[in-house]
Amino acid sequence: MADPLSDADATIQPNPDASPAKWHLAHTTWFFETFVLRDHVRGYCLFDDRYPYLFNSYYEGEGERHPRPRRGMISRPSLDEVRGWRHHVDEALEKALPDLPEPALKLVELGIQHEQQHQELLLTDILASFAESPLEPAYGQLPPVACRATEPLAWLAGREGIVEIGAGGSGFAFDSERPHHHELLHPHALAQRPVTNGEWQQFIADGGYREPRLWLSEGWDWVQRENIARPLYWHEEGSAFTLGGRREIDRAAPVAHVSYFEADAFANWAGARLPGEAEWESAAAGADPHLGHQLDDAGAVIPQPGGALFGDVWQWTRSAFLPYPGFHPAEGTVGEYNGKFMCGQFVLKGASCATPRGHSRASYRNFFPPSARWQFSGVRLARDN
Repeated sequence: MADPLSDADATIQPNPDASPAKWHLAHTTWFFETFVLRDHVRGYCLFDDRYPYLFNSYYEGEGERHPRPRRGMISRPSLDEVRGWRHHVDEALEKALPDLPEPALKLVELGIQHEQQHQELLLTDILASFAESPLEPAYGQLPPVACRATEPLAWLAGREGIVEIGAGGSGFAFDSERPHHHELLHPHALAQRPVTNGEWQQFIADGGYREPRLWLSEGWDWVQRENIARPLYWHEEGSAFTLGGRREIDRAAPVAHVSYFEADAFANWAGARLPGEAEWESAAAGADPHLGHQLDDAGAVIPQPGGALFGDVWQWTRSAFLPYPGFHPAEGTVGEYNGKFMCGQFVLKGASCATPRGHSRASYRNFFPPSARWQFSGVRLARDN
């Protein structure tokens, strides 16, 4: 995925929320070296004892680290030196795998899932970086915009009463997806497809970004302060910047790169609301998480028209990212993975066009603060019946 990037491409940091591509490559390597090789392989020596300070993300248990907003200042090690470190750690891990104890193997699995998350972040952060360039470079090729009619919006009745939510069984799930528990659902319905670019253009034309009655107070303050008037990467002339460069907006495709604040305001404008996390997950319980437009190969991606619950865009819910009843973070420093962020975040469900296929599931809980929109985040409406 990093092959098309120069050392300069991989070093810049477009904003404090995003990270340089080189940092993603290094951080995922640091995770394996720190939690598996250093702690579970006798005699293993760190490749470079300066790297943990540079490439630790937020694990307080691992000590001091380089400030996140200044990751773009890490000009050294070079991209090639980071690749050399990755090769070294991959070889050491492959050699150690047959003799690793069960706790270490679980950390390997967590590390693989962690790297899949960073594959998506790598693409979204490359998009954010390239969008800052006046040259508007393309990361890769995208198919031409197809002329497709938008499927009329329809409503699918959701389950009512007590439903089971959260990850069950012995398969992999992040700690925040557990424990399996019950939720009570009232009569409701979900839209059969996400909100489209064309519908969002109608929202803009109707003054949606200028009508304070549609917005949460904090969201309206954000709109005014940041001068928000359209989704991130959109231009006034009906085009948008993408991983394939500037292109015409596909009116039939799902809208992407909108915040929770925008999603909630649009739902109010449409006479609907955002789904609750349990409503969405209950609807997706029988859906195939491998369907929809998701990441299969390295290259540029973009949301495509369709109605699958998974793929194209992550879908904001109105549910705060909070612990489930009986939640306990994992033991040790890796317990900082999710639990410490259960404040001020909202849950997104599904998967996006940049999510590695097979990574997500109905119980998966993505989460971001309500103003975040550089991810492939979109909207699926809900309403009360």
